[in-house]
Parts: sequence; structure tokens; C-alpha cells
Amino acid sequence: MRLLILGGTWFLGRALAAQALESGHSVTTFNRGVSAADIPGVQALRGDRERPEDVRRLAEHGPWDAVIDTIGFVPQQVLTAATALDHVVGRYIFLSSVNVYVGWPNESLSDESATFECPPDADADFGADLGYAGQYGALKAGCERAVLETIGEERAAILRPGVILGPQEYVGRLTWWLARASRGGQLLVPGPPDRPIQPIDVRDVAAFALDCATSGHHGSFNLAAPIGRATFGDLIDTCVAATAAGTRPMWVDPTWLVEHDVQQWTELPLWRTNMGVWNVDSSRAVDAGLRCRPLTQTIIDTWAWMTGGGAAITGTGEAARAADHGLPANREQALLDAWIARA
Repeated sequence: MRLLILGGTWFLGRALAAQALESGHSVTTFNRGVSAADIPGVQALRGDRERPEDVRRLAEHGPWDAVIDTIGFVPQQVLTAATALDHVVGRYIFLSSVNVYVGWPNESLSDESATFECPPDADADFGADLGYAGQYGALKAGCERAVLETIGEERAAILRPGVILGPQEYVGRLTWWLARASRGGQLLVPGPPDRPIQPIDVRDVAAFALDCATSGHHGSFNLAAPIGRATFGDLIDTCVAATAAGTRPMWVDPTWLVEHDVQQWTELPLWRTNMGVWNVDSSRAVDAGLRCRPLTQTIIDTWAWMTGGGAAITGTGEAARAADHGLPANREQALLDAWIARA
């Protein structure tokens, strides 16, 4: 198969390129060439999707059996790409997000849940009144429309992952917990330990995307690990065991943390009290072949990557997000002291 990946150097795009090459596919990547190095073996084409002329020039290098768009965020830009590639790709796989659902993270979600309304030609300013998460979701919904209205439903697959973790992560969620556990001492953790979570491994998202590209699956698919299979306690216990630093978790009442202005999702990554955040039904994707490895394996492999010369990618824009995650050491200690004194 001849495969085009829009992106291909960061996290999911990199995992896609690696798996596609391992499967014997011919892989072309399209990116600016400034975020990270290309994987050896791909044909790297340079360009900026914000420049329509670059995207139109990309189409001259086709045809491809499928394109997987890992970086689409602005509907107008996705519409330009889909229009330019329509006649030189067989299928279009678009990586969206569960943020497209109006009810996330407050409601349980299925593939049929209501999504934001956004025109397929919207620019980056659309939805500014919705807040960051709402705007992100609305723009992703507009990107989906751009693909479906241009390529057609029978030739397109829309993938809506929740939280993606694994080796090469640059956002700083799992990597922060591992780095913090490796420093030892008493670790502040939001209770309860039996709170279900369902992050998905980046390699499993990549495998399903490639399967959609080759098998003809079409429609939309939520991508998340099975509900209830893993807990926050599993996450912390595995981080502590993997780093082997003698770290001692201190489970703290989540209500108390909220009262003390601890920022969910950022200061304590992957922690959120909203009822729907870890209640995403992915049964349609499972029926189509999605397979999710255990969270413990994701954590162990990520720690092996971190200690084997890997590190969260640094840079600008999306690649700088790791700096926004995690409690500073002095704030964590102050919270621990206050919690212990209260007890």
C-alpha cells in the first residue's frame, strides 16, 4: 500500500510511520521538517499545511491508496487538503478527538452522542467564545465535516481518541507521573484509587488507523480502552513499581484538592472529577478490530523509553505542552503537609 501521512514525526504520526514501514507499506510524510526528525525509510516531503500552495503541490506526488491526517485542527486547512487530495487518494483517515462531543467530559459518550456544529470552512477563530476545550472540539468537528463532505462517507474514517499515552509522548501526562515517581518520597495522589480510567496506547491507535486505511472501515469510531479495565490506582502502582524509587503514594480526598485549587488535568495529569471523562464507549471500534494492550504495559514501555535515551519532545506550540503539566515540588509538599496536618 502507498500511504501518505500528514505529520509523521511526533508521537502518533511517528508510531504510524514506524508500523506502516514494518508492515511493508510505502510511506510518504508531509510536514515542515522543524519539529522532529523523520523516521528512516519514509519519503519526506516538506511543506506547511497553512499554505494552500504547499498542499496543492503535495498532490502532484500522488497517487496514494490512503492518507492519514494526524495534525488537522483548522477546518479551512483540512478542507483545502481534502480538496487537493480527493482525486489522488483512495481513502482519507482523519484523527479527530472525543472533544467533538458537546457532552464531554460531563456525560457518558457513545459514537452516537451529539457533536459540536462547525462549518467545514471555518477558520481558527471559530468558537472562541466556547473556551479552549469547547473551541478545540468545535474546530475538530468542522474538520470532520470538511473530510466527509469532500471525500464522501464511504471513503473516509473518523477516529475520535480520548487520552493517548505511550512512548514518545510529548504532552507530559504519563511522563510526568513517571518522572515524579522516580524522585521517590511521598507522592500526592488524587483519590480514590479505584476510579476507572481508560487511556489508550499510541501504538494501538496507530494500528487501528492503519487497519482502517487497508480494510475499508468507514464512519466514526471512538478510541479508548474498555471502560473499567484499569483504575487510577493501577496507574500509580505501576509507575511506582516501574521506577523502583521507593515512592510512597498518599491518597488525598479529591474534594479537598478541589477546595485547595489544585488544577485538574494539568497540575495532576489524568485526574478529572467529571463523570464522563472516563466513560467513553468504544465498542464500535472494538467490533471493527480495535485491540488495546494493558495500561501496565504502556507504562512500563514508556518508562523504558524515558530511561533509554528518550525524553518528552520539547519545542514550540503543541510540543511545549509538557511544561504545563504537573505540580511543582514545593506546591506538592505544601499540599501534603496541609493534608497530613488536617488528618
